Amino acid sequence: MGQLIDGVWHDRDPAAAPSMAAGIGPDGRFALSQGAFRNWVTKTGRPGPTGHDGFAAARGRYHLYISLACPWAHRAAMMHALKGLTGIVSVSVTHWHLGPQGWSFDAGDGVVADPILKARYLHELYTQADATYSGRVTVPVLWDRHTQTIVNNESADLVRMFNSAFDDTGAKPEDFYPTALRPQIDAWNARIQADVNEGVYRAGLAPTAALHAAAVDRLFAALQALEEHLSANRFLCGDVLTEADIRLFPTLLRFDAVYHDLFRCRRKLLADHKHLWAYTRDIYQWPGVAETVDMRHIRRHYYEGLPNLNPSGTVPEDSLPDLSEPAGRGRDVARLLTF
Repeated sequence: MGQLIDGVWHDRDPAAAPSMAAGIGPDGRFALSQGAFRNWVTKTGRPGPTGHDGFAAARGRYHLYISLACPWAHRAAMMHALKGLTGIVSVSVTHWHLGPQGWSFDAGDGVVADPILKARYLHELYTQADATYSGRVTVPVLWDRHTQTIVNNESADLVRMFNSAFDDTGAKPEDFYPTALRPQIDAWNARIQADVNEGVYRAGLAPTAALHAAAVDRLFAALQALEEHLSANRFLCGDVLTEADIRLFPTLLRFDAVYHDLFRCRRKLLADHKHLWAYTRDIYQWPGVAETVDMRHIRRHYYEGLPNLNPSGTVPEDSLPDLSEPAGRGRDVARLLTF
C-alpha cells in the first residue's frame, strides 16, 4: 500500500515485492505499523497513558473511521458496539478496496461517507491533522471535531479508551478490562498479537517457503493451545468476556473465510477446532457483535485486493459454516459441549 511522505501521497512502487510493501521484512517478521497519533480521550480530559494532549469525553465530539474489512479496525468497532457508543461517537466506514490512494469513501454497499471533511480518501484526514505527516495511513482513526485533528489511530488504544472513557456520557457500564483480570488479559493479548493476529499475515505474506512453514507451525501451535484452553473455559479469562477475546475474535472470524485458503493456512479449518469454533460463534452471537461483521467487505477486500496471492481477483463462493448455529457454551464448558 502507499503512504504519505511530507504530506504528499505516494503509491507504492509497483515493482516492490508485495510482502515487503505489506510490512514483512527479510526475516519473515510481520511488522505491524504502530499508530502515529497516540493521544487519549479520558473522562476528565487529562492526558492518557501515551501521547501528550488530553481530550475530554463528550457526546457528539468524536468520530470514528473504520474499515469493516480490517481486523484491527474491527477491534475498535466491537468495543464501540459492546459499550453502546452509537449516538455518542459517530462512525464512518471506508470502501473495502484498498486502492492506489489507500482507503477511500467511494460509493459501495455498507460505505458510510465522511461527514467531517467530506474527504474522498482517508489520507486527507491525516494531512488535515498534520500537513507534513509521513507514514502509512491506517484504520481505525478517532477524530476530534472540536480541534479538527486525529486523537488516536492505534487500535489497541482505542479498544481500551472506549472501555471506560465514555462511561459518564451514557456508555454501557460493562468493564472489559477489569482490574483483577488485567495480568491475565495482558498476557493473552501479547500471545494473541504475536502468534495469531500477526501470525496469519506472517504465514500468508512470507517471502519464502521455509518462512511460510515456520509461520504456519507457530500459528497452529497457538490455535491448538487456545483450543485446549477453551475446552475448559468459556472465554480466555474464564466466564467473563474481556478485551483479550475482543482482540482475538476478528482473526478467528476471518480464518476460514480468508486466511485458510488465501494465506495458505490450510492445516485445519477453524471449524475443525471444536472449542475454538464454538467460542467464535459464542462471541458472534453476543449482543451487538454481529452488526460489526460484514463478510462481503472482508472477502472482497482480501480476494480482490491481493493480486500477488489471487491474480484473477475472483472471490470464491461463500460456503462457510453458519455463525448463528447455537454455540452451546456456558460455565461448565467441558460438560455442555455435546455437539
